[in-house]
Amino acid sequence: MLDLEFSTADLALSRFAYSPLWECVAALRVLKDPAEHAPHVRWIRAAAPRLAAVRADLALVDALVPVPTRTLPSFLAPTPATPAPRLDDELAALRAVPAEEVRGQLDEIGGPRPAPLRELYANPAGGLDRLATETRRFFDAVLAGDWPRVRALLEADVAYRARALADGGPERLFAGLDPAIRWADGTLSIRLRFHTAAYRLDGRGVVLVPSAFVWPRVFVKSGVRWPVTIRYAPRGLGLLWSPGGAPARAALAGVLGPTRALLLTTLDAPASTTELAERTGLSPGAVSQQLGALRAAGLVTAQRDGRFVLYARTAVAGALLAAAG
Repeated sequence: MLDLEFSTADLALSRFAYSPLWECVAALRVLKDPAEHAPHVRWIRAAAPRLAAVRADLALVDALVPVPTRTLPSFLAPTPATPAPRLDDELAALRAVPAEEVRGQLDEIGGPRPAPLRELYANPAGGLDRLATETRRFFDAVLAGDWPRVRALLEADVAYRARALADGGPERLFAGLDPAIRWADGTLSIRLRFHTAAYRLDGRGVVLVPSAFVWPRVFVKSGVRWPVTIRYAPRGLGLLWSPGGAPARAALAGVLGPTRALLLTTLDAPASTTELAERTGLSPGAVSQQLGALRAAGLVTAQRDGRFVLYARTAVAGALLAAAG
């Protein structure tokens, strides 16, 4: 169990972000251990051949992401500096990690070092540049085509959690974050497999990072250089790879109409009318009108969350998408 004691300053400094660099690391873990990641079965079937095609060029990143995973070096994915960083910005931060930090974290991990890790230890600057190049190659070959869908899920979760914090404070925020996370009396307790500690944050706050590929675990990064970073599974993960997209949209358009088909296939995660308008390019008024029709047909539900109403697909809609896809 990891216990983090918050002060008022820590709460004020806590923030949300997502990380395309971390998603690369976590996605590689999923592909190396598919039996442990049931929500991604459909994606694994499509992505595994893409990984096989480039794996020979990923020796360093492959060595740094072992399976089973007890711990990962923090420098693999620097904590995002902004709420929605670009992968290239995060790769620049990766290349800038100091050499002594790379060597120190490799020493902490211990165990035998394959040749790529020995080379990284001997030449951290050159190794980090190679690691960044390999990570970009992995993203382009394996994850890039699915990134818009993953990003939409992460953005929707950040928006939801931010509203939960604004409407109900930390108790409401952390209560629904993950079953392994509990908030009580100013302390955040996180049930971890391989780590037990208790300390005060002392004004550092935390960075909350939803991750599509982290389930069923929660990953926590702490240390002197980085703020405490908590990576957790976002809401709606079970629907991430549900059939949808262009084929299903085209099939449904003849029955529901193009606008309603677009909205239904876009609802991979619960969203408000404003969020759906931003994703689809429709006006908020048009989105609201069409959602009303979909709701009347039993294809979407509406649930108030504070000042917002979030819409989600029903099981009937999921079955309809599956048939259309």
